[in-house]
Amino acid sequence: MHISRVATLSLFVSCLAVLLLLLGPGLTLTRLVEPMTGFSTFLLGGAMGIVGLALGLVACFLTRPASPRSGRSRAVRGALLGAACLAIIVLTALPSSDLPPINDISTDTDDPPRFVAILEIESNRGRDMAYPGPDFAAAQHGAYSDLEPLRFDEEPAALLARVEASMQALGFQVHALDLDAGRIEASDSTWIFGFVDDVVVRVRPAPGGSRLDIRSKSRDGKGDLGANAARIRRLRDALSG
Repeated sequence: MHISRVATLSLFVSCLAVLLLLLGPGLTLTRLVEPMTGFSTFLLGGAMGIVGLALGLVACFLTRPASPRSGRSRAVRGALLGAACLAIIVLTALPSSDLPPINDISTDTDDPPRFVAILEIESNRGRDMAYPGPDFAAAQHGAYSDLEPLRFDEEPAALLARVEASMQALGFQVHALDLDAGRIEASDSTWIFGFVDDVVVRVRPAPGGSRLDIRSKSRDGKGDLGANAARIRRLRDALSG
């Protein structure tokens, strides 16, 4: 009786998948690789997990009791590890599975706040920071209907000062504050993979106080898994609390 090569391969592939799933976020948390590289490594681990699961199931059949091949324990371990890797990917993607693939969110989609100072950041030079247009707006309204302009009874200057304080409390990196233009620009990064997103807040005088709009835009990827909307909500709640 000889050990099934498929069983051995399934265990090897699944172990490699686990390694990639750990390396992806680990390397980005330590800033050894770019966020997109780490995220791609993480996704590759999930793909390898699917392969390991498939090979493990085949190996379980090949090493069934009536078969002359051994290695069933390897096949079972390969299948279980592969299934665990797949489950991690599914659980990661599940909360945002019904969200549109957009990465630029604004409380005012008709006249979104514009980035100015942040365009001079080295990583943004040459990058198109214009709002994508009506398709994004329609998708946003369908997914994030609660995001709308905010009204405050404060004067713009006082409100901008409070916005700056709230941004700093939330861990944003403030890049510019223009009192004359009523604009403050900052950046924020996601926790695990460190994707950097840019944020601009615009404050305009309004009857009884001020109107405030927030825009958050990802630098990488086509979809943000809801990160920009969540960031706007955090800032909104901090200002309204």
